[in-house]
Amino acid sequence: MFTGIIEELGEVVAVETRGEAARLAVRGPVVTGDAVHGASIAVNGVCLTVAGLDGDVFTADVMRETLRRSTLGGLTGGSRVNLERAVRADARLGGHIVQGHVDGTGVVLSREPGEHWHDVRVSLPDDIARYVVEKGSIAVDGVSLTVAALGPGEFAVALIPTTLDLTTLGLREPGDPVNLEVDVIAKYVESLTVAHRPEVRA
Repeated sequence: MFTGIIEELGEVVAVETRGEAARLAVRGPVVTGDAVHGASIAVNGVCLTVAGLDGDVFTADVMRETLRRSTLGGLTGGSRVNLERAVRADARLGGHIVQGHVDGTGVVLSREPGEHWHDVRVSLPDDIARYVVEKGSIAVDGVSLTVAALGPGEFAVALIPTTLDLTTLGLREPGDPVNLEVDVIAKYVESLTVAHRPEVRA
């Protein structure tokens, strides 16, 4: 489990294609500081398992399903990525509950710089739109954000200077794809509600 509070901006060192899968090598001095084989690290919001360590570089395998559902398939050497280690049970939950299981991808539609923040609009796939509410939480490329506004097929967030400086969202431009993970609590509520909903008889 993660919190959506990015620990550092890492860099993709290499991408090795392995048929329908891939192996990523990522440099991240902070997240590799106490990493071990089998540890979980979120890369742009995708939970990956550490397969190898070499100094401040870790490798991770990415399966076909992950490549299909996320933007990781578009990474190349030199790509900057958001990195976060799995949260410890005794740590503060600074963002919200993030599983690292991407629900889909959106596209940055626009960004409007303001005096103290940037307003960014992102497209929202129809199949996950029902889980997103105004003032609710959403993870964009692994960053825990609050939905500032919601419209048909899109949502908006306000990015403060810290988020712009310390995450890839400061680099995203209109047309760029981003990973989206909705609040898992909303999905559980829906599942439980549907499961116990009485049948309507004609």
